[in-house]
Amino acid sequence: MTQTTDPIHILLVEDNEPDVLLTLEAFEEARVPNRMHVTRDGVDALRFLRREGEHAAAPRPDVILMDINMPRKTGLEVLEEIKADPGLCSIPVVILTTSQAEDDVRSSYERHASGYVVKPVGFENFLGAMRAFEAFWLTFVRFPPRA
Repeated sequence: MTQTTDPIHILLVEDNEPDVLLTLEAFEEARVPNRMHVTRDGVDALRFLRREGEHAAAPRPDVILMDINMPRKTGLEVLEEIKADPGLCSIPVVILTTSQAEDDVRSSYERHASGYVVKPVGFENFLGAMRAFEAFWLTFVRFPPRA
């Protein structure tokens, strides 16, 4: 069970608009209060996390859902920067991608990803995966205190 009734802040780093919409739809039905924040590439994700520019008032996310294949900066590059930053390294990062490549899986965990989820094909399968994510991460996991 969750430890608080405060909304969980989720940062979704995803450049594919249909996947953004599916994820938002799945989390709208969540039983756990959450706030979804979306960035469309790795550079903007880092600006959000570092509260730079238009993201100066951004909340610290409790968990990050991130694709690997993005423009400007890949998810693996962003993951490496997050885990090297003492102010961000405690935020769990779950890779959510279409890549099933063993190198991507290995590289993600070597960079300290908290999980690696291959996006299921098909609307219902994708929604089911997002509901399973919600059930685990938003119901049972306890997050570090926000800075």
